[in-house]
Amino acid sequence: MLVLAVVAVLGSLAVAPLSAQEAATAAAADEDEELTTLSALTVTAQKREEALQDVPISITALPEQLLHDTGVRDVKDLQVLVPGLTVTSTQSEAQTTARIRGIGTVGDNAGLESSVGVVIDGVYRPRNGVGFGDLGEIERIEVLKGPQGTVFGKNTSAGVINVITRRPSYTTSAEGEITIGNYNALGVSGAFNTAVGDNSAIRVYAAKRKRDGFMDVRTGAGPRTETEDYDQNFHSLRGQWLFEPTDTLDINVIADFTSREENCCTGVTVVRGATAGIIDALAPDEGVAPVADPFARVAWSNRSTEQDIKDGGVSAEVNWVSPWLGNATLTSITAQRQWDAINGLDFDFSTADLLYRNADEDESLTAFDTFTQEFRLTGATDSIDWMVGAFYSDEDLERNETYRIGGAYEPYLSIALLSLVNPALGQAPNAATFLADASGQPFGTVFAGLGADDRYEQNARSLALFTNNTWHATDALDLTLGLRYTREEKELRSVYSNPNGSPGCSAMLGPGGQQRIAQALLARGVPASALPSVIPQVIGFSCLPWANPLHNGRVTQQEREENEWSGTLKAAYRWNEHVMTYASAARGYKAGGFNLDRVQSANGLSSAGQGIVPVNDTSFPGEFVDSYELGAKTTWADGNLLLNATLFHQTYSDFQLNSFLGTSFVVRSIPEAVSQGIDTEILWQTGVDGLMFQGGLVYADTRYSDSIPGGDFVEPTGQLYKLPGSRVSFAPLWSTSGSVTYEWDFGSDLIGRFNLGGKYMSDYNTGSDLDVEKEQEGYAVVNARLGFGSRDRRWMVELWGLNITDEEYVQVGFDAPLQNVSPAPGNPFNSYNAFLGAPATYGVTLRVMY
Repeated sequence: MLVLAVVAVLGSLAVAPLSAQEAATAAAADEDEELTTLSALTVTAQKREEALQDVPISITALPEQLLHDTGVRDVKDLQVLVPGLTVTSTQSEAQTTARIRGIGTVGDNAGLESSVGVVIDGVYRPRNGVGFGDLGEIERIEVLKGPQGTVFGKNTSAGVINVITRRPSYTTSAEGEITIGNYNALGVSGAFNTAVGDNSAIRVYAAKRKRDGFMDVRTGAGPRTETEDYDQNFHSLRGQWLFEPTDTLDINVIADFTSREENCCTGVTVVRGATAGIIDALAPDEGVAPVADPFARVAWSNRSTEQDIKDGGVSAEVNWVSPWLGNATLTSITAQRQWDAINGLDFDFSTADLLYRNADEDESLTAFDTFTQEFRLTGATDSIDWMVGAFYSDEDLERNETYRIGGAYEPYLSIALLSLVNPALGQAPNAATFLADASGQPFGTVFAGLGADDRYEQNARSLALFTNNTWHATDALDLTLGLRYTREEKELRSVYSNPNGSPGCSAMLGPGGQQRIAQALLARGVPASALPSVIPQVIGFSCLPWANPLHNGRVTQQEREENEWSGTLKAAYRWNEHVMTYASAARGYKAGGFNLDRVQSANGLSSAGQGIVPVNDTSFPGEFVDSYELGAKTTWADGNLLLNATLFHQTYSDFQLNSFLGTSFVVRSIPEAVSQGIDTEILWQTGVDGLMFQGGLVYADTRYSDSIPGGDFVEPTGQLYKLPGSRVSFAPLWSTSGSVTYEWDFGSDLIGRFNLGGKYMSDYNTGSDLDVEKEQEGYAVVNARLGFGSRDRRWMVELWGLNITDEEYVQVGFDAPLQNVSPAPGNPFNSYNAFLGAPATYGVTLRVMY
């Protein structure tokens, strides 16, 4: 296995730096002080400080200096340093998803919990998007791969991103930073730390950042006025108070608040189908891009994408070493957090006024109000390291979901349907509707207005008891047993309304409706023989979820309860001081939930095919994983070279897939998905003073099972028919990352520092339905930073660039809403959109410290 690790890692050329153990700024200032070896790198993956090379878990550990060097400010930036990790966002920066080894929660539905958990200072964040703000001063980040169910609060089925920020110290210091960059970027941040008396200290951090957008927007007739998108405007404030009244008791209280008021996120056209011509005819100017050139970075949108995200909370961590319990440590982490996101949206991503949502609390609010409490008791004897604990969370989720229908909506659907069922009739777009009778008199044309106004209120309570224990069976052999019992209770109340009455669909479903549809279609040349198949299409087009009066006035109440066991068993053997191998088996679990969306089908069952009958039961079961790993952790060069490798095989059952099918999101439980491969890492503090490398290579073959039941998965009519036997979306076979850092002295008291880091991922599909139009070719993103300053770190000037080669890549590809009507590949009628990755950004940063 060691040979596999060496060949895989060195063959990848994925090398990068683990900067000198923060051993601290002061250590770097002392030329005569011996550098700490990498073998002393510690992590808290098992809720106790341990050497990285002694922990039988696949971990990427990233210290503060490396995070600075590569420009990491939030978890989305982190992916450049971690092979096997992908992070994407879609309609809003609040809708961000992390995936490890190709596994993550797919889709933007807040009802689905995260496969990859985000934990910040011991506090679990309920969804990925809730944890993606400015992280401030980071001490280190640990990325744990594979299911983590026994030590990190909530269950996660694919991994954990564990963020540890810098705690207060008893030294008075002040730090500041100012950054300027392209797109008129300006950032200012500062921190102050000082002792308060003999046994307490405080630390305060504040940041303000803004930037113009890197997407130009054509607004047509409006009412949107913003001509840029993906701008940045946020500020953060974090305060900490550390109180240590005795040698055996410490209390750390953290309060933080972040606000983001930006415009995000418009999609661009990647495939211009026949629907584009219809939209162009209904817009005062071109409705969508005249040529599918996504990296011209021009979007078409007549409605606002304004977003307002607020995140804040208070937490208190108490650690008490109890002499009454054999000097075991009792830890309590209590947290109360509130997260609100409001996001305007132009659903059709065009300047034709089809479908939109205002950026208003009553129309587009998603909010989490979460209380969590964790207790842990940790101790050790000569032969056993033990831990028992309990975790409780009480989460209130509120979602206001609206759809406003514009004046171009009905003409668009009319022409689109005629073009689909009789292409010869659809070549000349006009404002006629299929809702007209044979004499040309329209009926039911008042679609415009507030079509849907829905309210979801969900409460989720989770209680877990867990234990994680390591038995040192011999001087060389450790056996670890982790076990967790979880009880999940969820209640959802959903209230649906159609304020405008949805008269178009109502007329079709009313007396004589189908007869009048038939007359209108016959008058337009549709043959009588085609009516039995075409009339259901007409009704389906007219009764899309937001325009379907069968939802109006519905109130549903859903409940579910889950009682599940999860855990892990590990055996680690240290052959000598250089080599440790381990084998592990784990059972992971992620709770089920409810689809917070209008769901309708042919017969009122969520599992059925497309139709207009409302579905009352929108629940989906929990997701499980059986994970097996064989790993080796090896140490060389007097502790300055670490080579690690892990073979993994993970089988997921009831994998939760949330897929956008052009008109709505559907949740499907995939019976089985398998992720298997090898995960390798190299850390090297070379014999050349100041030169360090860090990198890794992951090969992950992540696929759905060959057979998946349900009409959605049947070729060619099922919209998810491409999934059986295929690689999962966002699952590149190969992923490698690395960087190199070199620091040198010059002059009497100056230093220089250079970092070059990057990540490569082989091709993968960005769409949950695996349409070929959503395929992303392999690509690499490279960051660089060059700085110089005083040896005592009092000041530093850094020139930096992110994505310095201006690599063009797609974050997420998706069916253009209302513009994708057939799952058949290459259908010329279909249009496709995408959310793009960021272009090259660059600037200069001045850091000062006192």
